[in-house]
Amino acid sequence: MKARSALTYSVLRLLAFLVPFGIFMLFPIMREYYWLSAIFAALIGLSLSMLFLRRPLDEMTAGLAERRQRARRAATDEEAEDTAADDRAPGAASDHRPAD
Repeated sequence: MKARSALTYSVLRLLAFLVPFGIFMLFPIMREYYWLSAIFAALIGLSLSMLFLRRPLDEMTAGLAERRQRARRAATDEEAEDTAADDRAPGAASDHRPAD
C-alpha cells in the first residue's frame, strides 16, 4: 500500500466532513445544535466520498490487497521450520544415543 494514497484518501475524507461542518457552524441555530450539524456534515461527507473519492479508495484497497498477497506468499516460521527439518539429512536425527 502506498502511504501517499492512504494519506490522500484520509485527508479528502476529513475535508468532506470538516467543510460542511464549518459551513453549518456559521449559522446561529446550528451553533446551538452542534450535534445536528455534525450529523448533517457526516451524511454530506459520506455522500461526497461515495461520489467523488472512488479512485483514491480503489488505489488504497488495491495496495492493501497486494500487501496481503505478499504476506500470504511469504513463508511463515512454522513452514520454514518444517522445510528445514525435512531438508536435514536422515542420519542427523539418529545421532542421539539411547541411555544405558
